Amino acid sequence: MELMNEKKLGFGCMRLPVLEEGNQTSFDYEKMEKLFDTFIEQGFTYFDTAYTYHGYEAEKAVKKALVDRHPREAFQLATKMPLRDFKDSDDLEKIFNEQLANCGVEYFDYYLLHNMGYNVYDKCVKYDAFNFVKQKKADGKIKVVGMSFHDMPELLDKILSEYGDCFDFVQLQINYIDMDQANVRGRECLEVARKYGKPVTVMEPCKGGTLVNLPEEAEKLMKDYAPDSSAASWAMRFAASQQGVFRVLSGMNSMEQVLDNCKTFVDFKPLNDEEMEIIRKAVDIINSKTAVPCTACEYCTHGCPKNIAIPQYFAVYNSIMRTTGSFSSQQVYYNNIAMNGHGKASECIKCGKCEQACPQHLPIRSHLEEVAGKFEGNNFFPTRQAKD
Repeated sequence: MELMNEKKLGFGCMRLPVLEEGNQTSFDYEKMEKLFDTFIEQGFTYFDTAYTYHGYEAEKAVKKALVDRHPREAFQLATKMPLRDFKDSDDLEKIFNEQLANCGVEYFDYYLLHNMGYNVYDKCVKYDAFNFVKQKKADGKIKVVGMSFHDMPELLDKILSEYGDCFDFVQLQINYIDMDQANVRGRECLEVARKYGKPVTVMEPCKGGTLVNLPEEAEKLMKDYAPDSSAASWAMRFAASQQGVFRVLSGMNSMEQVLDNCKTFVDFKPLNDEEMEIIRKAVDIINSKTAVPCTACEYCTHGCPKNIAIPQYFAVYNSIMRTTGSFSSQQVYYNNIAMNGHGKASECIKCGKCEQACPQHLPIRSHLEEVAGKFEGNNFFPTRQAKD
């Protein structure tokens, strides 16, 4: 299947609009439908969801807001097999059939093995997950097969060398901060995909909002060059400008985001040399001010025995370290999160479940100690009995 001529923007469904802050399953369907409809009206068709998104409810939400309301030929739907969740070969079949029902479709346009890494690779080999998706394509249940990859380029090379015929494309984390970060190595992963001739879909082009809310110095560089261009458009264009990239996903939950991204891709223009140099300068500024390179994917929170709001704590911590706002205001945010049914950062019991789940391979337990040191033990924090 020819992939490279398709429009490059995809609607990521990991951060859908919700009615209650912090309640990931209370969907704002009225808003969601308007966002989906506008996206399609702008000429785009690709929607990317997953079995585990929004507390395992995102596929059903996409069915209600998209599949039930539009002709099947009006959209392309992608979802993913949860590699951490399946138990054996029978479970692969069971989950896949459940996903077809969740989404209300007879086939998936795109289907991926989700969050591939060393932690699940052996299980995928043991239960032949690679050939499972290959067979589903042969059966007509999948049109295009891929995998979303969150690990080192050496593993990607190994998988593509041994199972490359199972995959039509690879989904990688590509953004201008992570190209050379030791925990992501986006540039090398992209090179491996090109080596095996696998087109690339980009996830986290804005790194969970990090590249939207920039330090003032970095934002000024971009605004001085292109006053009418958003920080997000710079990040999206960088990702889409990489050789071999055929699509860039954006997790949109506001009309402003949908319209801005559509504007960027309706008449897409790759970054020129001068713009690339501005990006390089921005990278240096951002790296000097980002304490925890978290993308807020929330994989780390699933199964946390203390229900610690890890990504939210890292966000307020990064805000302090970037000096964008007063300490007291960020302390209030921290307090509100901790007092709303979540464990404090200091309540971490070091079980390590979060680090096993983190696609960024962050030392989360150590970072939580840093967060606790910054926000706890001062007069701003109300007294509260520790969670059991």
